[in-house]
Amino acid sequence: MKKKILTLTATILAFSTIVTGCSFGQDDTKEATEYINDETLNSTDDSSALESTGNIIVADDLATPDFEDYTTAAATAEASAAPSVDETQEEDKVVMVFFGDSQIANGRNDGTDIPTLVQQRVPNSVAINLAIGGTTASLEASTADYEDYENWSSNCFVGMVHAFTGKVKKENVLSSNPDLMTAMDSVSPSDVDYYFIEYGANDFFSKVPLDKFNTDQNYDDIHTYYGALRLGISELRQSSPNAKFFLISPVYGIYKDNSGNYLGDSYVVSNGFGTLSDYAKKAGNVSADEENAFLVDAMFMSRFDLYLDTADQYLMDNVHLTETGRRILARIVAHWPNGFEFNEPKAYRESDYINIATFDPDEFYRLDDGVLMDAFPDQFELLVKGEYKLVKPNENTPQLPDSSSQESTQENG
Repeated sequence: MKKKILTLTATILAFSTIVTGCSFGQDDTKEATEYINDETLNSTDDSSALESTGNIIVADDLATPDFEDYTTAAATAEASAAPSVDETQEEDKVVMVFFGDSQIANGRNDGTDIPTLVQQRVPNSVAINLAIGGTTASLEASTADYEDYENWSSNCFVGMVHAFTGKVKKENVLSSNPDLMTAMDSVSPSDVDYYFIEYGANDFFSKVPLDKFNTDQNYDDIHTYYGALRLGISELRQSSPNAKFFLISPVYGIYKDNSGNYLGDSYVVSNGFGTLSDYAKKAGNVSADEENAFLVDAMFMSRFDLYLDTADQYLMDNVHLTETGRRILARIVAHWPNGFEFNEPKAYRESDYINIATFDPDEFYRLDDGVLMDAFPDQFELLVKGEYKLVKPNENTPQLPDSSSQESTQENG
């Protein structure tokens, strides 16, 4: 089906810039994030069943959703049999590897998982989905001997990285998910161009500390959300020194207690260490502290309108993204590799804002060429010269100023 073209006008763009806080004129900028530390987090004792601290609700009686991915074993095995990078076409492929929980794993059975949807939007690419539902970034606190690599079996983010880089036995880590062996074996870390990492919801529900300074207890980095993310990225970087890393924040959600009573959303319900929005901010801290790392926001409405009023359209159970929600996030995610690969102007990732009420999965986003010319003249020049694979000049594209006439004007001025 021929994709529809979505053009953003200058008027709408100006409004969107005010609402979302886009930073036009700056390439490769990270999302603006608040740095979370002890001074910005007031950690609350989690001994009470339900107490309010200001606008924050600390809940022990918090219903934990089923974070296992919604797939059958047979369908997952079939969908996970990703083509090997060596088996693809002669032209070098853009290799993208996804680590995460059920938000990334969901949809494998019918090809609507986020990695597959991103691959469909990024030309000449291959996406490897290594996500497992129910997993955390951090290693379980009960596992003290985390340097026993011979017997390592945890499939947390750090464990998946260990398996991917060959530090531990894959069959131990993937014993409950043997279908992922084919996917993991299909690519070498040295061939990876982009890593996408999405964790946090299970860390939140498991009451994992945000970092080792977020608790009075003596936690090692690997047992905290921030520490585990940084340890995993550091190990991947050793095997993939030229790769770029994208932290996809936890997804905004709504929470109920075990009796089904509404408690609040990701901004107000705390596990005692913080709200899920605090985990999202902490993912932003990781992207700020790591080289060649960037944040993809799925919490704070900077790229799409997931909030209380639209949650029933985005979320199937108040937590997991629907297929439409996955398609929206995939479109936002795809702007990043497309920008770096010169498939489209990098400005597109800063200006695309999606409202679910008007979202069309067949749309191909295009910023108004006139706006691009004014705000990003270097990128506009590349577009006019036909340098982008996905975006070409059309009858509405302004002409580049004639350099000779400009020089004549300057000389006569």
